[in-house]
Amino acid sequence: MELKGKKLILASNSPRRKELLQGLGIPFTVDAHSRFREAFAPDTPHEIVPQLMSEGKSEGFHRPLQNNEILLTADTMVLCGDEILGKPKSHADEVRMLKLLSGREHHVITAVTLRDNRRMVTESDTAAVWFKALTDEEIDYYLRHYHPHDKAGSYGIQEWIGYIGITRIEGSYFNIMGLPVHLVYRMLQDFIG
Repeated sequence: MELKGKKLILASNSPRRKELLQGLGIPFTVDAHSRFREAFAPDTPHEIVPQLMSEGKSEGFHRPLQNNEILLTADTMVLCGDEILGKPKSHADEVRMLKLLSGREHHVITAVTLRDNRRMVTESDTAAVWFKALTDEEIDYYLRHYHPHDKAGSYGIQEWIGYIGITRIEGSYFNIMGLPVHLVYRMLQDFIG
């Protein structure tokens, strides 16, 4: 894709988001400095939390954007029933989340925001994921070998637990990894015009 003289900035330290964006063949730089602190009111409708977080990350970027810059931010949320599963706070939290996901369906919602110095656009993508019933031994093995403390829901679909545990998905695999690249590509096309 031709950026028509624009420079794309990925405002994320996630190695997965960087890898996925590289897969589009679009040149970009990484600058994740932000003043934004992730927080939302308890009564916020779950489905809009990723949008609020993605836009907050964008608006909290540490400096004004230049005329030729486009900032890309994203936020991924795992929703199991009525519970939002963020990044785990402890080993016990990792175990609790994986037991909650075991044998059932959950949803992964990723919001993507593009912003320049004139406008901001946000869209979301949702995927449904089903896990088989996970044994305590499988959960223990995964946590000892893969340490998913930086992943919403305590798992990475591209890791061992995804290989052995995920029985079905509806939606974008890349969304579940953390960046719905099909959406990013279309949004950039529309944004650049």
